[in-house]
Amino acid sequence: MRTILLPISIGLLCISFTILPTPPAGSPAAVTAVSINNEKVPTTEASLIYDQTGLEQFGLSKAAFDFAWAGYQYLLEHNQLKKQHILSICDFSQSSKKKRLYIIDLDKKELLINTWVAHGKNSGDEYARQFSNTPESLQSSLGFYVTSGTYIGKHGLSLRLNGADPGFNDQAYFRTIVIHGASYVDEARLKSGMYMGRSWGCPAVSEKESARIIQTIKNGTCLFIYHPSRNYLEKSKILNG
Repeated sequence: MRTILLPISIGLLCISFTILPTPPAGSPAAVTAVSINNEKVPTTEASLIYDQTGLEQFGLSKAAFDFAWAGYQYLLEHNQLKKQHILSICDFSQSSKKKRLYIIDLDKKELLINTWVAHGKNSGDEYARQFSNTPESLQSSLGFYVTSGTYIGKHGLSLRLNGADPGFNDQAYFRTIVIHGASYVDEARLKSGMYMGRSWGCPAVSEKESARIIQTIKNGTCLFIYHPSRNYLEKSKILNG
């Protein structure tokens, strides 16, 4: 980030600085924006992407994106991502009636896909409230994942996920936590007044959209499953490393 040098003199003491609040822990360290005599200094790349993709209008909070961005940067620095231009976020703070899966092209600053995604059966009903890394828990696992390869299983085309957050989702591969299509994730449920069905822990998506989603994010992209759980946000090694 460029450093702006301002000469100190009596004539310049009238310059006023307004610094926006510090981003949440784990988010980029750079100030989001600085105002000098009502002229803004350029924002961080994360803020530009958030604004230009219109994520706020689609329901994703800036806090959720900042955490996702921080973890994405961590995975980049540790050479864990083969495809670096895609960032996917499941926002499990939202109702399952909402389109809470966001797939973003960071290079183009474009929201590629915004759609519904299920959480685990034992994580909650309409809202996900409980999370686990334990096999057979039937709960969703929070944190950062790196997508792997595809296979054909009982749900058809499916995408393997490698949990990168020790203690929170590093059992994902052994639990067969994957992205797959499911009949219980469908817009017709909303029209019937129901929330989306629940999986056995997988971030399941609509059967109509599953192939497109899987082909877009497979083979080494970052996926972040978010919830404002203090236990996760304060103890994740990726966010606090």
